[in-house]
Amino acid sequence: MIMWQKMKALSVLLLLLLILLVVGCSSNDTAGEQEENIDGEDMELKDPGEVGYPEEITYWTELNASVAQTSQTLNDVGVYQELEKITGTKVDFKHPSGEGTDITEQFNLMIASGQLPDVIEYNWRTVPNGPDQAIESGTIIRLNELIENYAPNLNRYLNENPEVKKMVTTDAGNMYSFPFLRGDEKLMVFMGMMIRQDWLDELDLEKPSTISEWEEVLTAFKNTDFNGNGEQDVIPLLVQPDDIKNIGPFLGAYGIHAQFYNDNGTVKYGSIQPEFKEFLTTMNKWYEDGLLDPDFAAIDTTLLDAKVTNNQLGSLFGYTGGGIGKYMGLMQDRDPEFSLAPTAHPSLKEGEKAATAQRAHPYEGFHSVAISGLAENPEEIVKWLDYAYSEEGHMLFNFGIEGESYDMIDGYPTYSEEITNNPDGLPMSDALGKYIRASYGGPLVQDVRYVEQYLELPEQQEAVEIWGETAENEINMPPTTLNADESEEYSSIMSDLDTYYDEMLVRFIMGEEPLGHFDNFVETLKGMGIERAIELQQAALDRYMER
Repeated sequence: MIMWQKMKALSVLLLLLLILLVVGCSSNDTAGEQEENIDGEDMELKDPGEVGYPEEITYWTELNASVAQTSQTLNDVGVYQELEKITGTKVDFKHPSGEGTDITEQFNLMIASGQLPDVIEYNWRTVPNGPDQAIESGTIIRLNELIENYAPNLNRYLNENPEVKKMVTTDAGNMYSFPFLRGDEKLMVFMGMMIRQDWLDELDLEKPSTISEWEEVLTAFKNTDFNGNGEQDVIPLLVQPDDIKNIGPFLGAYGIHAQFYNDNGTVKYGSIQPEFKEFLTTMNKWYEDGLLDPDFAAIDTTLLDAKVTNNQLGSLFGYTGGGIGKYMGLMQDRDPEFSLAPTAHPSLKEGEKAATAQRAHPYEGFHSVAISGLAENPEEIVKWLDYAYSEEGHMLFNFGIEGESYDMIDGYPTYSEEITNNPDGLPMSDALGKYIRASYGGPLVQDVRYVEQYLELPEQQEAVEIWGETAENEINMPPTTLNADESEEYSSIMSDLDTYYDEMLVRFIMGEEPLGHFDNFVETLKGMGIERAIELQQAALDRYMER
């Protein structure tokens, strides 16, 4: 297992080196051609009144799973069919196959090939060497002047929301993409802990709010035969390694984040703090006591669904829609008593709040669109992309086509039964995927009225409130960016370090690595360069605060 992970890490590193070489060469070869696009200030800008919509563009983007249930391409989706009628622009969508790392590898290979479409939708904030280097190399273009002149709707929004504008601008002052923006705080909370409320009611227990209360509830779950099969097969809790690493349910009780966090302006790495050992001690105890799912380190969606629907799983970390909504729907006919309720991320002491939980920023980089350096008509493309930020485009991208996917009722865009009670039996997420983009991101401002209807269950609406109250998130890092040199050095450090970290996290929890070796773990991380990575993150945070 270790050897395979090292080989995989090596292959990723070699791929990144190939990208750097190819992009560097292409930068030299096309420096003269791209010079005006790179510095932006020397661009010869057309009169906005003379700029129309493009006749056609090529557009690279992942095909969301909810869209793929009913469509082969985004051309089949209502929002883009209507957009073509309005603008006359024909779009040739290029959809990479697979998901996760598959998409990342295909993106990297496309960039390395130099064969770029007009626009590319990706998380440009996290690309190797950062968005500033992507602009300098000619891979994408700087958008500041183009947005100011040809994107009046987005430009207005950013000027009215300076904190968001700060997020979408690099330390060097470059704007590099048309962003996916969450337009309301209710849209920023969508993941958290949930528990079987019907089981709590059967045992006459309250929702747990502290680590000790959680242990009492989980123990009671373990010792109760809820599914009536005469076996002790209840799994009290499932929290997966990525949940611990990226969000930290239960970890916030100890005042830290597993990864980099902001301690009053000082960047720290939570997993080398003494509090992380306390957290691991609790998780190891829960694992040894049978409170934590023995499959927590290697579970897929199929197995998770089976454990929930077979009345085995008592609590888990998940989404408002893909967790509470999904399982309440699946169990509605099978077990009418089934109820998943949201719980606050726990603290150590009654009345305290966890230091962190899931709360997204208005902008994080996902599903944002950059214009490639090979695009021949950037002004027209900017105007086309800006339509989504107009009043009409906002309605189209968030609600679809009036009279089909929504109706205006007392001034409120109300989803039709085509969405809420689909005649083909599609769940709401897939029905929305036939018409809109707001349900999974894209170059737009997400409307809170979308989520008010998508989260139709009282338990889902309660989740947003409870998880939002929990998520003070004063220690969470803002959406900083590393510069080119920092990004290369940081990637070199974290590639091997993350592989080692992921393995050791599981080994500590499962007891395969004694917690007495925690100090050795910390020293190994330091030897692998975690302190230098902290310095790089500190520099990025300092620059962000000075933007």
